[in-house]
Amino acid sequence: MKVKKPQNTKKAIVRLMGYLSEDKGRLIFVFFCVIAGTIANLAGSYMLRPIINGLTGEGSSAQKLLHSLLTMAGIYIIGVTAQYLQQRIMIGVSQGALEKIRNDLFVKMQHLPVRFYDTNNHGDLMSRYTNDLDAVGDMLNNTVLQIISSVITVVGTLGLMLYTNVWLTIVTVVMVPLMMKVGGAVAGKSRKFYQAQQAAIGTLNGYIEETMTGQKVVKVFCHENVAEEEFEYLNDDLRGKQIFAQFFGGIMGPVMGNLSQVSYSLTAMIGGILCVLQGFDIGGLTVFVNYSRQFSRPINELSMQMNTIFSALAGAERVFQVMDEAPETADAADAVVLNPCKGHVELKDVTFGYVPGHTILKHISLYAKPGQKIAFVGSTGAGKTTITNLINRFYEIDSGEILMDGVDIRKVGRENLRSNIAMVLQDTHLFTGTIRENIRYGRLDATDAEVEQAAKMASAHPFIMRLENGYDTMIEGDGANLSQGQRQLLNIARAAISKAPVLILDEATSSVDTRTERHIEHGMDRLMADRTTLVIAHRLSTVRNANAIMVLENGEIIERGDHDQLLEQKGRYYELYTGKKQLA
Repeated sequence: MKVKKPQNTKKAIVRLMGYLSEDKGRLIFVFFCVIAGTIANLAGSYMLRPIINGLTGEGSSAQKLLHSLLTMAGIYIIGVTAQYLQQRIMIGVSQGALEKIRNDLFVKMQHLPVRFYDTNNHGDLMSRYTNDLDAVGDMLNNTVLQIISSVITVVGTLGLMLYTNVWLTIVTVVMVPLMMKVGGAVAGKSRKFYQAQQAAIGTLNGYIEETMTGQKVVKVFCHENVAEEEFEYLNDDLRGKQIFAQFFGGIMGPVMGNLSQVSYSLTAMIGGILCVLQGFDIGGLTVFVNYSRQFSRPINELSMQMNTIFSALAGAERVFQVMDEAPETADAADAVVLNPCKGHVELKDVTFGYVPGHTILKHISLYAKPGQKIAFVGSTGAGKTTITNLINRFYEIDSGEILMDGVDIRKVGRENLRSNIAMVLQDTHLFTGTIRENIRYGRLDATDAEVEQAAKMASAHPFIMRLENGYDTMIEGDGANLSQGQRQLLNIARAAISKAPVLILDEATSSVDTRTERHIEHGMDRLMADRTTLVIAHRLSTVRNANAIMVLENGEIIERGDHDQLLEQKGRYYELYTGKKQLA
């Protein structure tokens, strides 16, 4: 995998600082605390000069020494207090910024189109919330303060060094370009590998998430060894990138530390010569040597933070990458509101493809009236589910029109459109909470009586009452404590409680046994009485009573009619129904 540099590190920094600046009052106070703490540290160090000169020169006394020591202690107490306040407050500011970033990321993801989730690994998306934001948090908690403090320390130290001795200052400053050049070279390497490391972590997390959720499939097909090999490959890839990232991030400190020691040694040596030949005071030399350490220490400390900084910036870029994804196109200012919606659905010459140049649906035309049941049958990949995705505007059609009550759905607000459509998908999904809350997900203002009525209509009431806590039974892990059929019954009940005039059933009874399916069909007949119902089914027995059956092949409707009419034609539907040709 080719290692890439961060696309726009400056932009990521500016955006992160933007989140911090939302708490300006506390941030300004922290800034003043940093200034106070840094000045106190510099002033405390300078107090060594009069103390040492007082001990080595004439006129020294215990009283002067005590006064100087007490002054130094007071200065350091102020510095420690300022550092405590800045750290305590900054943690609150940084965690507040992280909370806003997480909120913005989650809100943005609620407005991204279905296409985004179909084309991105879910585990990698989860990694943005965990590894990437954790890295950002580490940097905001400590590194931001470290940068501000270091800049002030360098400027303040340079000023005091010039005041103490110009020649020694020149010696110290000459080493700075060398340190910066070496540090920049190491930092450039480190930045590349930290970007690659974060991407590899996301890939590995995605694979783990897929393997965990698909563990039954792994075991059924005896895929354990292959899964282990694939995981080992991804894990080894991450290990390699982490080695390079940690190596270049880790050597920064030792390299800069050694260069600092060289600068320190030169300063001490030349300073000693100045004391002997030029009468430079010992206290001044002591203070200057101390300042030479302080001058290079911020640079060294920042170099030690390079791994945190680059990891955080790489993570921030990945988070902002999701935030910058194009959301679903906004509804028009004059968007039509279907109130009430009767449920007339019509497709006129609809053509669509998920990928440009690869058409899935070709010139589809059909209509469905309230109270009618329209069924779609055909081979896998024929385009049945794609039609329902288009009716919900999960994807925009390439050409043609889809009308709801005679209005082009592209002119209808998405929220209004989807609130008039209830769906039962082939893949069940339940949320953490009680059974009652999961059914009520279909209509949040539903009463307990309506929840139970919907469960009865979906034939879910009997098994719910056999549970220990009935409708108050907690569901966890996407309904791991329920059978697949029971989970599907709850999904059907969720759709039943909705007052949406259009009902879409995508293999809704595929996970239940034949006897339960018959019970559900009786309830669904009552449910569909006044609704427009679109049914996708492989079990042809479930669509016998449909008003119209559409037979799709290769994205085209090749036959249409009711059950008896299609059997008389003895075409594709006849072959499927009689078993002469099985569905692919």
